[in-house]
Amino acid sequence: MGAGSDKDNNPKYRLGTRLSHAARDRNLTQGGVNPVIQRASTVLVESAAKLFEPGGWTYGRHGTATHEALKQALVEIEDTQHCALVPSGLLACTVPFLAFAEAGAHVLVGDNVYGPTRRWCDRTLSRWGCETEYFDPTIGAGIATLIRPSTKLIFVESPGSMTFEIADAPAIAAAAVARNVVTVMDNTWSGGVFYRPLDLGFDISVQANTKYVSGGADVLNGAIFTNREPLNSRIKETIADLGLNVAADDAYAVLRGARSLALRMERHQSSAQDVARWLAAHPAVNRVLHPALEHDPGHALWKRDFSGSSGLFSIVLKPSQTKQVHAFLDALELVGLGFSYGGYESLAIHCDPQLKRTTTKPAFGGPLIRLSIGLEDPADLIADLDQALKQLG
Repeated sequence: MGAGSDKDNNPKYRLGTRLSHAARDRNLTQGGVNPVIQRASTVLVESAAKLFEPGGWTYGRHGTATHEALKQALVEIEDTQHCALVPSGLLACTVPFLAFAEAGAHVLVGDNVYGPTRRWCDRTLSRWGCETEYFDPTIGAGIATLIRPSTKLIFVESPGSMTFEIADAPAIAAAAVARNVVTVMDNTWSGGVFYRPLDLGFDISVQANTKYVSGGADVLNGAIFTNREPLNSRIKETIADLGLNVAADDAYAVLRGARSLALRMERHQSSAQDVARWLAAHPAVNRVLHPALEHDPGHALWKRDFSGSSGLFSIVLKPSQTKQVHAFLDALELVGLGFSYGGYESLAIHCDPQLKRTTTKPAFGGPLIRLSIGLEDPADLIADLDQALKQLG
C-alpha cells in the first residue's frame, strides 16, 4: 500500500477541505463516511505467486485499510509523498536514528530537544557505539563546523518544546546537504499545519500524532514523513525489522482527530496568543517564551519560516521558591497538570526538574512553567491563571 494514492492535487482546496475528504475512497470506507476498522494478522492472498510478491500485502503488521486511510490523510498535512506510521511519537523520533546511524557513527542533536529523545540518545544509542553531540539550537549555518566525516544524522526540534528557540532550518539543511548528512525535524509543535520542514530543505519530518493531530488526549501514535524514496524505503525496512505495528483502532482514532486539525489549530493559536500577551503584562511573570510574540528572540525566524503558531509556550515566573511554584500549580482549576500537549484540554508543567541542557544553559532568572492552551474560552483560562498566580505571594 502506498500513502497518497488518492491524493487530491487540486490546489484550490485548502487543508481543512483536504483533510475532510482524504481517504474517502469506497474501497476504504465500504460506503460509510469513515474507513472501516480492519483488524488483521493473517492475510489470505489470492494465489501462490502472490505469497512473495514484492510490495504485496501479506501480513497484518504491514498495515490494513485503516492504516492506509490514515496515511492518505497525514500526507495532506505536510504535503509529502511518503508517510510511515509508528506506535508513538517517541518512536517517530528514534526510528530515523536506527535507520541512518550505526556503530562508530556521530549524530548531532539540538540541545533543546524533547526530553525522551535526548534520554534515548544518552541511554540507548550510546550503548550501540554511536556518539551523540548536542549543539546550540540557534547555531544556524555554524553547524557546518560540527559535521565530521562520521556524522550520519542531524536531529532538530523547532521550536524546542520547553524553551522555544527557533532553528534556522534552511541554513542547517544547506550545511547537511553539502556533507551528505540526513536531517530530521521534530515538527510536533506546529501539528504540521504551520511549518513545512521539507520545503525548507530537511529530509525527514516527524510528528507525535499523540498530540495535535489526534487532539483527543486518548491515543499514542507517531508519523515519519519524507519526499525521498530511498529514505522512505530505509525507514520502512527499519520499522519492519523492529516489528513495530500500530493498532487499527489507534489509526482510526488518529484519523478521526485529524479531520478537524486545521480548525483546531486556529483556535489553539488565537487562544494561546491571547493568554500569552496577558501573561507578558502580569507582574508575577518575568518573561514569556513564545516565538509568535514580537519581543521573542526567535520571532524573526518564526515569521520567515512559519505560517502560524500552536497552543504551546512557556513563561518564566519572578524568582520564587519551589513551594510557591507548587502552590500556584495546585491552585489551577481549569488548567490540568500533565506532561503531554495538543489535546482539547489546557495543561501546565514545572519544567525546571526535567530541563536537561549540556551545550547551552539558559539563565531565565526564575521558575520555568510550560503551558498548553486547549480549546477552553481564553477569558476563562486567564481568570484561572490570575487567581492561581496570586498564590506566589
